[in-house]
Amino acid sequence: MRQQPVLFISHGSPMFALEPGRLGPQLQRVGAALSDVRAILVVSPHWQTAGVRVTAAARLETIHDFGGFPAPLYQLSYPAAGAPDVAQTAAALLAEAGFAVGLDTRRGLDHGAWVPLRHLRPQADLPVVQVSLPQDLDAAGALRLGRALAPLREQGVLLIGSGSLTHNLYEFRQPIRDPEYAQAFADWVREAVARNDVAALLDYRRQAPQAERAHPSEEHFLPLLVALGARAAGDAPQWIDGGMTYGVLSMDSFAWQPAEAAGLRAA
Repeated sequence: MRQQPVLFISHGSPMFALEPGRLGPQLQRVGAALSDVRAILVVSPHWQTAGVRVTAAARLETIHDFGGFPAPLYQLSYPAAGAPDVAQTAAALLAEAGFAVGLDTRRGLDHGAWVPLRHLRPQADLPVVQVSLPQDLDAAGALRLGRALAPLREQGVLLIGSGSLTHNLYEFRQPIRDPEYAQAFADWVREAVARNDVAALLDYRRQAPQAERAHPSEEHFLPLLVALGARAAGDAPQWIDGGMTYGVLSMDSFAWQPAEAAGLRAA
């Protein structure tokens, strides 16, 4: 079975579901080029738990875990099937790596999962598993979580860390926004990914410009480190130029796989 890529996708605001911008069409091209995919596994910051939880339901509810957005957003759904067998395998790998892990047969997909999947695979024809972020996860732990899940790539599972490259919601809600600091942070991350500089990315809060302003809390950056941990030694990093939405939300995303896929720009 073909080794599947690992992706980091910036999902930005829930409005990304209705406003594809620059990133949406690129994700659709990436999704259309996928082959031999058995299932998709998504790690989202919008599900934080004690230990790690893995969805194990056969059908997954679309969770609208946000408020104050236009009514059409709440009418959207992503009717993907679950993959209980993949969930079992993922849980076993995580437990072997030392994580406290449990299966959840009731949880559906939050917007950190279904919003980017609506662009990546709009037909919802592939089963999906979602993995939570532990509440006490740090940068090193996120990398370790990705390494634990990496063997699934050889089993036909596409791994996705869904977060946001910048995520200051206070500034997102302001009428006047300053994009310069967000772009400086996004540029630094892109260059570190291109160098495969794992040490710098783990230490991003100290080394990256305006890191604490770009991420007042860490949960939306950690899925990038999960994806980084799942890459293979021979993978080349590829940059997906998502642009900047609402002035301060970088939609830049990344992929790792042995050869460049159609529709991706190399980092």
